[in-house]
Amino acid sequence: MPSPTGARPSQARSRLLATATRLFYTEGIHAVGIDRIVAEAQVTRATLYRHFPGKEDLVLAYLDEVDRAMRGQAAGAVAAALPAAGTVRALAEAIAQGIRSPGFRGCAFLNAAAEYPDPASPVRQAVLAHRQWFLDTVTDLLAQVRRTGAEPAARHFVMLRDGAMAAGCLFDPALVGETFLRGVDGLLQAHAATGRAQEAG
Repeated sequence: MPSPTGARPSQARSRLLATATRLFYTEGIHAVGIDRIVAEAQVTRATLYRHFPGKEDLVLAYLDEVDRAMRGQAAGAVAAALPAAGTVRALAEAIAQGIRSPGFRGCAFLNAAAEYPDPASPVRQAVLAHRQWFLDTVTDLLAQVRRTGAEPAARHFVMLRDGAMAAGCLFDPALVGETFLRGVDGLLQAHAATGRAQEAG
């Protein structure tokens, strides 16, 4: 339940969301029960239900927090005012850095999608909305490099990112990040080179 307009979230709500975010990401959403979250956040069940009417509401708030963080990361890359290809590379570097960070457990959205297979689930819909935003963001950047073929190239970028996210918690994260960045560099070079060839032709 959002706080009233202009009001700061209560400390109890912030603790609940921070606790849920940590537990959902590290242990899985279905594996963590409400009682565990209430105990670790040091609040009552009544307090939890005052802010989040059900567990699904808490899950959606968790995903919204992750979405906001990723949008901020993308906005930071754009704000650096690099050429479009440089912005895509900066976004890829931020992803690689996240893979190398302590406690990395893969993509929060892919993890949530695996736990909520029903296409009609609000959680599944939140995952799809986030992924569409990410695809649109990368497509817009690649269209500045070369408009033709920007969406297929962006889908390629997203698939490289998804693969790196999955591999990053199974294998050496430094090596995974390096491999991911090499793949992005190759993608950018191919996308730009095709544009130059078309212009020359």
